[in-house]
Amino acid sequence: MRPGRQSCSRARARDWQPAASSLSPGAPSHPRLSPVRAHSGAVAASSAPGCRALGRQAAHTRQAPRSSEVPGGSARRSPRSGRAMKVEFAPLNIPLARRLQTAAVLQWVLSFLLLAQVCLGVIVFLIIYNYWFLYIPYLTWLYFDWQTPEQGGRRSDWVRSWTIWRYFKDYFPIHLIKTWDLNPSHNYIFGFHPHGVLVAGAFGNFCTNYSNFKELFPGLTAYLHVLPFWFRCPLFREYLMSSGPVSVSRRSVSHVLSKEGGGNISVIVLGGAEESLDAHPGKFTLFIRQRKGFVKIALTHGAYLVPVFSFGENELFKQVSNPEGSWLRAVQEKLQKIMGFALPLFHARGIFQYNFGLMPYRKPIHTVVGRPIPVRQTLHPTPEQIEELHQTYMDELRKLFEEHKGKYGIPENETLIFR
Repeated sequence: MRPGRQSCSRARARDWQPAASSLSPGAPSHPRLSPVRAHSGAVAASSAPGCRALGRQAAHTRQAPRSSEVPGGSARRSPRSGRAMKVEFAPLNIPLARRLQTAAVLQWVLSFLLLAQVCLGVIVFLIIYNYWFLYIPYLTWLYFDWQTPEQGGRRSDWVRSWTIWRYFKDYFPIHLIKTWDLNPSHNYIFGFHPHGVLVAGAFGNFCTNYSNFKELFPGLTAYLHVLPFWFRCPLFREYLMSSGPVSVSRRSVSHVLSKEGGGNISVIVLGGAEESLDAHPGKFTLFIRQRKGFVKIALTHGAYLVPVFSFGENELFKQVSNPEGSWLRAVQEKLQKIMGFALPLFHARGIFQYNFGLMPYRKPIHTVVGRPIPVRQTLHPTPEQIEELHQTYMDELRKLFEEHKGKYGIPENETLIFR
């Protein structure tokens, strides 16, 4: 044997000597490669005559495995660290019920994001291609029906009872919790917090017949108030009103609360679109300090105020980081002032994998309805009366959060931030 090949063989033999600390009594007797010896062995092998190729092979074996070699399948690389990140796909043997739940939530998300644009496109198509016998009767009827969203809407029990909403509710799942009995002879304003990204808890509890709202609050009818913008989209407005939402305008809220005999609830997401930009997991920032219009309406109509907190609402999506003062936040706030609604850049999981997409996470939502605050009707409330009742409402909301946060996994040191 040539001297170069002998030194190569000796170097390889040294490389595979077990490290002294790698063997312990009772451990398997097979040798393990010592990182220090492997490094020195590779250097020795590469420096010995005739062993440079072997040294290069040893160095190659120390590289990270390719994505195709990662146990479990495919992977993608992290743009920051350069390391492979495993994509977790949904298993094939998922029960049919869970598949249907995913489909129900998917159509809801797509309806929220795309259906209004599709409906508007249909009207434009009919006009361009002169299907006058379709669009003229509809637009004529729309003209006379324009105020309906401010006059109690046009809900359909048939639509609210679609089986798809049961699967929607069970996806998260969504729960409604009562802490106090409500007298159906009064009217109420439910202040819903937080807004979250898509307000899934408010829709599931107050716009479908698959929550236990009727059993918990017999004799009461809930009206979820949403942005008037959605009712300006032809065709889409009909679909939206069929599940119960009405406009959040002052006139619309007054219409609900002025019904004689009581039994009506105006559900208002008080933080509005601005709050959705702060809907990050683990954050509890509520935009309420400057929201006093609902207090004045409550005083004018003598409607009782009820704080409602939906635990888990902010956990459904993640958002691109947009802290106050960032260029992204400035753009989002500017667009909100122009268009009337916010554009949070949210993401969560996908349909067939769990790493990225626009589907919300399967996180439970517990919507807790707090104690009603009695309100004496005052037709012309003073600023002092409005401020006093507003402060009382914030105190009751904070108390509701503190009393129930431990039940839903929120750390003791977390508290509400009012802005």
